[in-house]
Amino acid sequence: MTNRLPILVILATVTIDAMGIGLIIPVMPDLIREVMGGDLAQAAVWGGILATVFAVMQFLCGPLLGNLSDRYGRRKVLLVSLAVMSADYVIMALANSMWLLVVGRIIAGITAATYATALAYMADISKPEDKAKAFGIVGAGFGIGFVLGPAIGGILGEFGTRAPFWAAAILAGANALLGWFTLTETVTEKNRRTFEWRRANPLGSLKALGKLPAMTRLLTVFLLYQIATAVYPAIWPYFTAERFGWEPRMIGVSLAVYGIGFALVQGFLIAPSVRIFGNRRTVLIGLAIEVAALLFLGFVSIGWLVLATVPIAALGGIGLPALQGIMSRRVPDDAQGELQGVSASLTSLAHIAAPLVMTQTFAFFSKEHAILYLPGAPFLLAALLMVLSFVVFQNSRGGK
Repeated sequence: MTNRLPILVILATVTIDAMGIGLIIPVMPDLIREVMGGDLAQAAVWGGILATVFAVMQFLCGPLLGNLSDRYGRRKVLLVSLAVMSADYVIMALANSMWLLVVGRIIAGITAATYATALAYMADISKPEDKAKAFGIVGAGFGIGFVLGPAIGGILGEFGTRAPFWAAAILAGANALLGWFTLTETVTEKNRRTFEWRRANPLGSLKALGKLPAMTRLLTVFLLYQIATAVYPAIWPYFTAERFGWEPRMIGVSLAVYGIGFALVQGFLIAPSVRIFGNRRTVLIGLAIEVAALLFLGFVSIGWLVLATVPIAALGGIGLPALQGIMSRRVPDDAQGELQGVSASLTSLAHIAAPLVMTQTFAFFSKEHAILYLPGAPFLLAALLMVLSFVVFQNSRGGK
């Protein structure tokens, strides 16, 4: 990874992806009510529809963009996606009907799959032993965006519900322009692969990758991990409000603390962890920390204790880049985009399924006259899934 400027553009791309999502969160309830009228409950229903549409499109289009990048190049896919993303935010800024907002989130879900192409780009320019570090850098960018997005969105929301969308459009457009002048193409005739429609969908890509040694188990670990960690965005606001009486400001602070911790772990601890323990042990350590953190949250009843231990919980993030590094090394150079596309689809699938399961679990154990009052029950369910991922990974072969 000798050329720092393209890496900076890739880092900016994933940061803007994360920021673009976070920027609009604070204003979405008011924007939906502004467009369609109605109360907050109705706005929440439409907000859920918009979130689901976004995740479904990511699930369907992740392998498509990944395969397109394997055939036509990472640079083209990234630049086109960023340009379309910028235009999409303009559409949402001008939207005066729900159908336009729905169309906007459909397009956003497609273009947000650039995360997979960014990972494939980093895989292309990294040596095998440096892949986990490269994925950690991308993770750090996402963590930074996770912190900055809601904070900036909240501030810009003071200037109107449309202001965050204009800001997101400018950021995506500026990054596309910067990428045009700085990104070099990493797909050459040596690692270019013919585009095949049968592999440009989640099921086709999974089938193709599943034929590689131990890849099915590794992808299973990845999916279980993503479902388990999806518990945080799914129920965190409801859990902290119910358990500790936290208000939106405190919830935002806790998320920012986690985001900062996550970014620091991804940016500075992945490389030394892999160097000292190797990829495989780093994955196991990360999964073990995640299990401990989820069990803790399942039973904790003191708010300040949660806030104090959030940075420690972020340490569990060392496992995912190491797992991605192992998977990347198992895949040929001409299928890196396909792998990252499948990973993006599995992540989206987790974010489709987890909110439904986790919120229902939370409601069952926190409602009035519940058989057992346990608001942290979703975290215990997530811990069980994480233990299962630990066992599956332990029984997989290789991956130093």
